[in-house]
Amino acid sequence: MRMRETALVTALLAGAALVPSRASAQAADVPASVLAVADWAMATGDNQGLPFLILDKTAASVFVYDSSGRPLGSNPVLIGTAIGDDTAPGVGDREMHEIRPEERTTPAGRFVAKLGPALGKYKQVLWISYKDSIAMHPVITSDWREQRKKRLNSPSPADNRITYGCINVSADFYDNHIKPLFANSAGIAYVLPESKQVAEVIPGFEPILGSIPQAR
Repeated sequence: MRMRETALVTALLAGAALVPSRASAQAADVPASVLAVADWAMATGDNQGLPFLILDKTAASVFVYDSSGRPLGSNPVLIGTAIGDDTAPGVGDREMHEIRPEERTTPAGRFVAKLGPALGKYKQVLWISYKDSIAMHPVITSDWREQRKKRLNSPSPADNRITYGCINVSADFYDNHIKPLFANSAGIAYVLPESKQVAEVIPGFEPILGSIPQAR
């Protein structure tokens, strides 16, 4: 871990405040990396006044914010079977059975997310990367052998890797949070890396430290 990121985590654990924003006002169990990206997005205006979500692949969770940085909720996710932060070349143009197991990654990065039409069970999904066929949608339950609902509801993120790269959330979370938030606007999706540094996949990212608040 780089020195600046170590300092960030240390400060967060000690109760240090980031640059003031509504994104900081969250539950204590939100990963430090998610807090850092949320506050950076608001402090720098990287979200462009749009709603946004932050996907932490390591924790297998997504965190959703409105355009002002107010946290709206979080939910477990199912993600790609393979560990990795890149998309295999041309994967979006292939049939699913043509995608090899090692190519079934959920790519990391900053994406413009937008609701749009899709083929298959769900006729509308939140497209994260349209060219790579990566979307967020309600959990797929058509193959009982995959036990996707059980995986989604398990307390550990260890069994949440099952998709071809798309992001599955619970149907309730999708209907009550994702659809309303992106119904009238595109948004930003930050997918945090698991094998790279955040700054390698999110252009311009740099942890922002503020002053340590006075004890009261």
